[in-house]
Amino acid sequence: MRRKISVCLIVIVCFLLQSTVFKELAFADISPNLLIVVTAAFGFMRGKKEGMIIGFFCGLLMDVFFGGILGFYALEYMYIGFFNGFFRKMFFPDDIKLPLFLIGISDILYNLGVYVLRFFFRGNFQIGYFMIHIIIPELIYTLLVTIVLYVIILKINQKLEIIEKKGAKKFG
Repeated sequence: MRRKISVCLIVIVCFLLQSTVFKELAFADISPNLLIVVTAAFGFMRGKKEGMIIGFFCGLLMDVFFGGILGFYALEYMYIGFFNGFFRKMFFPDDIKLPLFLIGISDILYNLGVYVLRFFFRGNFQIGYFMIHIIIPELIYTLLVTIVLYVIILKINQKLEIIEKKGAKKFG
């Protein structure tokens, strides 16, 4: 129960930061995607199932508040959480290279998905413009914020795992 409450708080805080504080700190109307960081991080830290569930709820928040089609972002974030879960066995908490790489790839795939499904199919074929003005700047900004946010999420996850192990020993 403690983990569910903690994860819900992380998602809500990151959503609020992304949609308020970082909108004000945007560079050229580009702000970091904190929910991608949360979804990907829990995917490779906790596995496919938890990554998919957290991704679904992160995406659902985006759909409700910013989406035109209910379920579009939920599906995208859900896939991101699921695919990051494949890297759980390769994940080492002390090494930040894999998380940065996975979060970077996740951000690129997320934005390409947005481009293809929301712009390309409507006849907007300016992928170069989209890459240079949206995808790459957001990727850089997201990775810079990831360095701090990932460490916070990692520490919270480690603390929760310690508490869960103590509880398992008590009842085991």
